[in-house]
Amino acid sequence: MKDIEIGALGPQAAYEAYLAAGRFMIQRARATGDYVFWPKVTAASGATDLEWVEARGTGSIYAITVNRTRTGSWNVALIELDEGVRMMSTLPDVETAEIGARVKARIEHTNDGPRVVFELIGEGAA
Repeated sequence: MKDIEIGALGPQAAYEAYLAAGRFMIQRARATGDYVFWPKVTAASGATDLEWVEARGTGSIYAITVNRTRTGSWNVALIELDEGVRMMSTLPDVETAEIGARVKARIEHTNDGPRVVFELIGEGAA
């Protein structure tokens, strides 16, 4: 997918289009190099020169909680990407993990569309 093809899309639609094409992309301000996530028109710094760049796909668990119900359990994790931005996600193959544990992103396709989930890497990974 070329950037020109998504030029007419808003930030959220562009992010979802990249995921559907199998690419985990985030935004970066050209002038400052600051990364931006959740997709926006303007960065917190006021920069409007945002471009789409491939995320490294690695990061660390910043916070995690486990939700338990009678039918099962799942986690909700706040991941700090190596680019310095944070995003909410999940680690579908484990119930919980240590704060600071290293993770790697992958795109998971669901009935609701593609989403970014994370897997443990390095020490502590199964």
